[in-house]
Amino acid sequence: MSSNGPQIRDNSDGTITVQYQPKQVGRHEVLMEYDGAAVNGSPFQCVVDSVGGGYVTAFGKGLVGGHSGESVDFTVVAIQGHSKDLTVNIDGPGKVDLSRKDNPDGSINFSFRPMTPGAYSLNIKYNGKHIKGSPFTAKVSGEGRKRSQLSLSNSSEYNLKIVEANSVNLSGSMKLPDGTVEPIILKKLGDGELGIASFNPRKKGAYKVNIYHDEKPIKGSPYTIDVGDKELGHAAKVHVTGAVTDAIANTPNTLDIDTSNAGYGGLSVAIEGAHRSEIDCTEIHERKYTIQYAPHEPGIYILNIRFADEHVPGSPFLLDVKGNPSGRIRETVQKQMEAAEASSPGKQCTFIVKIPGTNPFDMEASITNPDGQTELCDVVDEEDFHYLIHFKPDIEGLHILSIKHKGVHVAGSPFPYSVGHLSQGGAHKVQAGGPGLERGEVGISNDFNIYTREAGPGNLSISIEGSSKSVIKLEDRPNGSLGCSYSCKTPGKYGIHIKFDDQHIPGSPFILNVAPDSGEAKSVSVHSLKDRGLQIDKPSTFSVNLNGASGTIHATIRSPTGGHEDCFIQEMDKGCYAVRFIPKENGVHYIDIRLNDAHIPDSPFAIMVGQSGADPALITATGNGLETGKCNTKNKFLVKTAGSGTGILAIFIDGPSKAAINCKEVDEGYEFSYTPFATGKYLITIKYGNIPIAGSPYQAEITGTGRKPAPITEQSTMIVETVEKKAGAGSKKVFRGDASKVTVRGPGLKKAFTNRQLKITIDVKDAGQALLSVGMINPHGQPEAELFLKKATNTTYELTYKVTEIGEHTLYIKWGDEDIPGSPFALCT
Repeated sequence: MSSNGPQIRDNSDGTITVQYQPKQVGRHEVLMEYDGAAVNGSPFQCVVDSVGGGYVTAFGKGLVGGHSGESVDFTVVAIQGHSKDLTVNIDGPGKVDLSRKDNPDGSINFSFRPMTPGAYSLNIKYNGKHIKGSPFTAKVSGEGRKRSQLSLSNSSEYNLKIVEANSVNLSGSMKLPDGTVEPIILKKLGDGELGIASFNPRKKGAYKVNIYHDEKPIKGSPYTIDVGDKELGHAAKVHVTGAVTDAIANTPNTLDIDTSNAGYGGLSVAIEGAHRSEIDCTEIHERKYTIQYAPHEPGIYILNIRFADEHVPGSPFLLDVKGNPSGRIRETVQKQMEAAEASSPGKQCTFIVKIPGTNPFDMEASITNPDGQTELCDVVDEEDFHYLIHFKPDIEGLHILSIKHKGVHVAGSPFPYSVGHLSQGGAHKVQAGGPGLERGEVGISNDFNIYTREAGPGNLSISIEGSSKSVIKLEDRPNGSLGCSYSCKTPGKYGIHIKFDDQHIPGSPFILNVAPDSGEAKSVSVHSLKDRGLQIDKPSTFSVNLNGASGTIHATIRSPTGGHEDCFIQEMDKGCYAVRFIPKENGVHYIDIRLNDAHIPDSPFAIMVGQSGADPALITATGNGLETGKCNTKNKFLVKTAGSGTGILAIFIDGPSKAAINCKEVDEGYEFSYTPFATGKYLITIKYGNIPIAGSPYQAEITGTGRKPAPITEQSTMIVETVEKKAGAGSKKVFRGDASKVTVRGPGLKKAFTNRQLKITIDVKDAGQALLSVGMINPHGQPEAELFLKKATNTTYELTYKVTEIGEHTLYIKWGDEDIPGSPFALCT
């Protein structure tokens, strides 16, 4: 935006006025920040036109669209005293009443409430002539704000053609053509080679990629990516065909999206409307995508397709969804959950769960205190598969409660259990688990457990939507837990929506199939299924006997990382089948066996692969990065895996931007750092063997100055295959200093001169206590020969260096484990 600089005036009534004088006509962006963070909605777009020696400006979300039944607003600004020369009228699928408020400063606020969805034409005229951009098209969707989204990163992946066996201790950064350095998101691509997961170049030029292993450049680093017009992300070059204007409800509607000529950038598809839509990518071939979507109900929806953070031509599209209503019926129950009673050391605690299909003799429970000491709990078998878990904690702090059946954690376990002060965590701390969230059957009670103790007080809402009315029953239990059961009359796909204070809990909505009455499936039996001592790549076989039942047998195996594979089934005799599978991972697997889509008794069957099974109850996570953090800064947390065996450790970070995740192996486990690029709330999920650890997910509030938040939730992932670590193997000192408070000055920061001593002053006055470390490498990646650091005063240090080669030298200055602002510094000779 070209201007003399905006002027900000405090109106002393809770509002501010921002004034600026544009110098060019066209579309402008206004970036607004408060306390270092982007204001909600920033950057704001406005259109500027030149009329009669002055400028007319139009801005506001209402110029783009909104939702029916809700107010749609926009503002037009003219030269003071000329507002009478501005006229606005609206054409659309329904009549609307336009309200107008003229302000003394020349601005005019317009507002209308469309009741009919569709495209509305906003005609803004000055002295009878359309201003630039007029008529504006505002696309209005059906009532409600249900949003379904799909993010595809394949179009922004760049293959570096590097083979690196392990991502642990691997990190990377990229130097942009303008000299700024950014962290990059590294990813193992499908061919096993290393790549950049999110490459979105904004400018032409040379991009230098540095890859480090244990903070040392790997062979061949740095790598250069030459970006020309072909590589830049161009949303205008994305070609979309298929169902972009008309669609049928409850039927797959196909979109073909071709990004092959559009450069590098992330692709996202989002549908907004009164009801949810199913969206799935069915095929990816050479950066061409086939997307299928199915809105649940007829109506008007808005289809957003973005590439490289910009709308593709025609987006947002107005979707007219026809067809028959789904006939889905929604039943809702609500309960106000009070704050759980705080426990204290030495006081008896009781935890109640209902787990249908379990054997009391195979149930066990244990409690682990904050010091890592584990004790068995008393498990009391009550009627109707209820279990009372009794334990007596001896110290305050967060305890971990494990409940297992046949040595495998039941759904929801391990549970966090605070002794002493109870925090109010919110919706992300509500846990739900049980067979009723995985599958259902008509005509019977399907049960699951809800645990709200760590979330604090709030309103719990449970909605079940499907082809028939569901009868929902709640069972009160002490200490912030609740039992829920539901029964349905007809089979089909159902959605279970669990909200806490109007926010979905993790995993919600739970989509599951409610099977017909299992009938004959109840007579099917399994023989010779070995559930312990299995090994990777070693085939295992068991038999299934129908015992007179008729129908089709189907078996699938679910791996710890969430993969699904069909088992090989061969009929050995009439009504007798052999089932064969080959596990590919260590950890707990689940085998689903169905007859005519109905689970047989005890299905799914849990089996343990490997000698040392990963136990998520023995995993803990600590660190400031789980609660707070800053944009464009490494925010750290430690996952302690000592004593927990070996397994797959997965980190998922969901938020308004992707995050660069790095992992470093330490004595107690693995230290993770993540660098987000936008402000907002990020949900950090930590899973071990595909089971969330106690306390996961965590919610971190990210502040600072960053990019514009993405319009959809972005996910970043890192998966580590852990090695066995012994408990008490050692501990690492945690530095409490704040690297962002360290300041540097001196001529040595601007430019290096060969064979001349240069000085830099480092001031740590407000940075707390930590270890100061400096390092410098020459253009060949070797340490500089002459680099000295000495203390000047109590809080300042003098760094002296001399370089001998011509080229780019890189200076690293760290306070504790963090780079200070600006580090690494690129110094050219």
